[in-house]
Amino acid sequence: MADNAETIKKTVETAAATAQASANKFQAQAETVQAAGAKAFREGIDKSVAGFAELNVEGKKNIEALVASASAAQKGAETLSAASLAFSKKSWEDSVAAAQSLTAARSVQELVELQTSWAKSAAETYLAEVTRMTEVFTASVKDSFQPINERVTASVEKLQAAR
Repeated sequence: MADNAETIKKTVETAAATAQASANKFQAQAETVQAAGAKAFREGIDKSVAGFAELNVEGKKNIEALVASASAAQKGAETLSAASLAFSKKSWEDSVAAAQSLTAARSVQELVELQTSWAKSAAETYLAEVTRMTEVFTASVKDSFQPINERVTASVEKLQAAR
């Protein structure tokens, strides 16, 4: 019986040692899995924070482009307004001068010649002013869209580089 008790004792000790080794191995594996999961979670959070920071930077650049665009449009509108006012004033002064010269005409023929000359001059001046204002307007639109175009180009390049 002593041999049986000794055999049972050794079997129990071996089983306990095997169970303890298995438990230790399981615990080590669980700690490794938990550490890997924590590391992956931390990396995911870091990437998310970096992504949000990058989105914030891009959003700021987009707003800056919109502000620059609006400023350029406002400057163009101010330039056109000033040019329109100056043209209107000059046109009024020229019309008054023409009316004075028409009243000084001594004959109907001279009146027609003066009126024809004034009309031709007024039409040429008007066409020149329209051409100049069109150029100013075109430049203003170009300047207004430039910051937005640059942002769109930068965004497209960034998206293509991300592929």
